[in-house]
Amino acid sequence: MSMSETELLLKGYGLTTAEFFYRMPDFTSVLNTFVWQDYDVAPDHPRLFKFIDFWRDELDGPLHSVRFVHRKTLSAGEWQNITGEFTLH
Repeated sequence: MSMSETELLLKGYGLTTAEFFYRMPDFTSVLNTFVWQDYDVAPDHPRLFKFIDFWRDELDGPLHSVRFVHRKTLSAGEWQNITGEFTLH
Protein backbone atom coordinates (compact mmCIF):
# COMPACT_ATOMS: atom_id res chain seq x y z
CA MET A 1 0.00 0.00 0.00
CA SER A 2 1.48 3.36 -0.98
CA MET A 3 1.66 6.28 1.42
CA SER A 4 -0.04 9.61 0.84
CA GLU A 5 1.99 12.71 0.07
CA THR A 6 1.48 14.01 3.62
CA GLU A 7 2.65 10.72 5.15
CA LEU A 8 5.78 10.79 3.00
CA LEU A 9 6.55 14.38 4.04
CA LEU A 10 6.09 13.54 7.71
CA LYS A 11 8.51 10.62 7.38
CA GLY A 12 11.24 12.96 6.13
CA TYR A 13 10.78 12.63 2.39
CA GLY A 14 11.06 15.66 0.14
CA LEU A 15 10.41 16.34 -3.51
CA THR A 16 13.45 15.53 -5.62
CA THR A 17 13.61 16.87 -9.17
CA ALA A 18 16.35 15.59 -11.48
CA GLU A 19 17.28 16.70 -14.97
CA PHE A 20 19.00 13.99 -16.99
CA PHE A 21 21.23 14.91 -19.92
CA TYR A 22 21.71 12.03 -22.33
CA ARG A 23 22.58 11.20 -25.92
CA MET A 24 20.52 9.11 -28.32
CA PRO A 25 22.46 6.14 -29.72
CA ASP A 26 21.88 7.23 -33.34
CA PHE A 27 22.52 10.96 -32.79
CA THR A 28 25.47 11.21 -30.42
CA SER A 29 26.11 14.86 -31.25
CA VAL A 30 22.69 15.90 -29.85
CA LEU A 31 22.27 16.32 -26.10
CA ASN A 32 18.71 15.59 -24.88
CA THR A 33 17.06 16.23 -21.52
CA PHE A 34 14.59 14.31 -19.39
CA VAL A 35 13.01 15.60 -16.15
CA TRP A 36 12.18 13.17 -13.32
CA GLN A 37 10.39 13.87 -10.01
CA ASP A 38 9.68 11.70 -7.00
CA TYR A 39 9.59 11.89 -3.22
CA ASP A 40 12.96 10.82 -1.85
CA VAL A 41 15.05 10.99 1.33
CA ALA A 42 18.16 13.19 1.43
CA PRO A 43 21.13 12.83 1.53
CA ASP A 44 21.16 9.22 0.25
CA HIS A 45 18.42 9.61 -2.42
CA PRO A 46 17.70 5.87 -2.83
CA ARG A 47 14.87 6.36 -5.34
CA LEU A 48 16.94 8.66 -7.55
CA PHE A 49 19.90 6.28 -7.62
CA LYS A 50 17.56 3.33 -8.29
CA PHE A 51 16.23 5.22 -11.32
CA ILE A 52 19.77 6.04 -12.49
CA ASP A 53 20.67 2.33 -12.22
CA PHE A 54 17.54 1.45 -14.21
CA TRP A 55 18.51 3.99 -16.89
CA ARG A 56 22.04 2.58 -17.20
CA ASP A 57 20.85 -1.06 -17.26
CA GLU A 58 17.73 -0.82 -19.43
CA LEU A 59 17.92 2.22 -21.73
CA ASP A 60 20.15 2.71 -24.75
CA GLY A 61 20.76 6.45 -24.38
CA PRO A 62 23.98 6.90 -22.39
CA LEU A 63 23.85 9.46 -19.61
CA HIS A 64 25.97 12.57 -19.98
CA SER A 65 25.15 14.12 -16.59
CA VAL A 66 22.42 14.52 -13.96
CA ARG A 67 21.47 17.68 -12.05
CA PHE A 68 19.08 17.45 -9.15
CA VAL A 69 17.55 19.49 -6.37
CA HIS A 70 15.83 18.28 -3.21
CA ARG A 71 13.22 20.29 -1.34
CA LYS A 72 11.91 19.14 2.01
CA THR A 73 8.63 21.02 2.18
CA LEU A 74 7.35 19.88 5.56
CA SER A 75 8.83 18.55 8.77
CA ALA A 76 7.15 16.84 11.70
CA GLY A 77 7.52 19.96 13.89
CA GLU A 78 5.67 22.11 11.35
CA TRP A 79 2.56 19.94 11.14
CA GLN A 80 -0.27 19.75 13.66
CA ASN A 81 -3.05 17.19 13.67
CA ILE A 82 -6.33 19.03 14.27
CA THR A 83 -9.02 16.68 15.51
CA GLY A 84 -11.85 19.14 15.86
CA GLU A 85 -13.01 22.69 15.28
CA PHE A 86 -15.55 24.90 16.94
CA THR A 87 -16.77 28.40 16.13
CA LEU A 88 -17.74 31.15 18.56
CA HIS A 89 -20.48 33.57 17.48
